[in-house]
Amino acid sequence: MPAATEIRLNRMQRVLHVAFDDGSLFHLPAEYLRVESPSAEVQGHAPDQKQIVPGKRGVEITAVDPVGNYAVRLVFNDRHDTGIYSWEYLYELGRDREQRWSAYLAALESRGMRRETD
Repeated sequence: MPAATEIRLNRMQRVLHVAFDDGSLFHLPAEYLRVESPSAEVQGHAPDQKQIVPGKRGVEITAVDPVGNYAVRLVFNDRHDTGIYSWEYLYELGRDREQRWSAYLAALESRGMRRETD
């Protein structure tokens, strides 16, 4: 699995840029990272327990904290800070972004939820 070689937060655009040693470069929006957080709060403890997180369109990343040589912990302005984003998970999020984002939007719609905060 590729390792991250550079992680750069663009606060104005609310995007995390992640480069990998295989040459891949992904631009991951804060909203996408928040709703796909690897935390148990979002993912649950089994695949059928994943939570759909609405109302995160304006969420921002306030900190990117290294976790050893294998991950980062992202802190969001909605106080969510429990997800540890491994290099492997960040790579998967970048590689599968279109599919995951489409599934998220469909899940929101099917439940009558919105991206905007109420």
